[in-house]
Amino acid sequence: MFLTKGELYRKGFKSFGDNVLVSRLASFYGTSEISLGDNVRIDDFCILSGNITIGSNIHIGAYSALYGKYGIVMEDYTGLSPRCTIFSATDDFGGNYLISPMNPPEKCNVTGGVVRLERFVQLGSGTVVMPNLTLKEGVAIGAMSFVRFSILNWEIWAGNPIRFIGYRGKGMIDKIAV
Repeated sequence: MFLTKGELYRKGFKSFGDNVLVSRLASFYGTSEISLGDNVRIDDFCILSGNITIGSNIHIGAYSALYGKYGIVMEDYTGLSPRCTIFSATDDFGGNYLISPMNPPEKCNVTGGVVRLERFVQLGSGTVVMPNLTLKEGVAIGAMSFVRFSILNWEIWAGNPIRFIGYRGKGMIDKIAV
C-alpha cells in the first residue's frame, strides 16, 4: 500500500511530483531535504536519509538504503534493484576515531561527498556505492557489486572488486522523449 498525496504532504518532503508511489513501509529521515520527481516508486523497507534528490521515472527496489549526509542525486530514468545501498559519507575505521552518529562529532572522522547517478544508470541487486563519485550516463552495475570510484558513460561493471564488463547499448533512448 502506498502513501496518499495528503500523507506525502504531511511527511514534509522538500518537493514531490505527480504519480509518486511511496510504500507505507519505507522510512524517511530529514524529509525537508528530500525531493521526489514525477513517476517515482519507492518500495517496502527502503530507508532514505539526508540530502537526496530523486528525478523522474525512477524505481527504488525494496530494502534499498540511501544515506545522503553529503548528498545523493539520482537523475531521470535511474533505478535501484532491491537491497542497494548508497553512502555519501563514511566513518574512519582506522582506529584513531570513534564510529557512530551517537558519538560527539569532534571524536569522529566522517568524510564523504556527493554521489551522482546520471540519467539511465541502473544498479543491480545488492550493490553498494561509496561516497564522492559519479556514475555517468547509462552506466549499468551488476548485482552484488562494490562501487568505490566514478565510472564513464555507458559502461557495464560488476563484482567485488569491481571490474569492467563491456559497453551498454543506447537503444532505450529512442523509446522515450528525452
